Amino acid sequence: MTTIAIIDDDVYIGNMLETVLQKEGYGVVRAYSGTEAVLLFEKQKPDLILLDLMLPGLSGEEVLKRIKGVPVIILSAKTAVEDKVGLLLEGAADYLTKPFETAELLARIVVQLRCGGALGAAEVLRFREIVLDAAAYDVFIGDTAIHLTKTEFAILKLLMKNPKQVVTKSLLLERISEETPDCMESSLKVHISNLRKKLKEAGGADYIEAVWGIGFKMRES
Repeated sequence: MTTIAIIDDDVYIGNMLETVLQKEGYGVVRAYSGTEAVLLFEKQKPDLILLDLMLPGLSGEEVLKRIKGVPVIILSAKTAVEDKVGLLLEGAADYLTKPFETAELLARIVVQLRCGGALGAAEVLRFREIVLDAAAYDVFIGDTAIHLTKTEFAILKLLMKNPKQVVTKSLLLERISEETPDCMESSLKVHISNLRKKLKEAGGADYIEAVWGIGFKMRES
């Protein structure tokens, strides 16, 4: 699951962001001060960070200097151009002024995760007997190679990245559109049906299950 860290001492804003992000299928971790954020990053590495500047303990500017290899979107009430430019030059990936529209923030998050994924290391995902090599564009069940279409591959990769989570139809369409823009809501069921059939033929088991009215997830054995 893609995990986003919210670093903000404003409990109301943090709760609102957590609710919005979880609704979109993201995992969320939180810290309420700069010092707590640094301790958090020592234990785990999120995929993206939403960082307020006015924090108790270490300031957001000080926290930013300690973050390496993770995109950071600054969320701040500071509107001065020099503040924005300075932080972008110091390593922030983006800057959004409070108050902001959640739709715009979600779009900026998608952009940063897309860029980060393009620059990241190659992924080899495993679920039960399935092995998916994102770099080689290969899928195997045991010694059997599974020949998938581009859309089927994108769907399986997203589901295997979030094996314990129900991925909603809307989130599936949004995420796989980055790799296969031809998939529409009307054809999504067909692509998933074909994918499930290919996996079952190779592995003799159902690996994907539909959760009625919500979406799809990997099926535990």
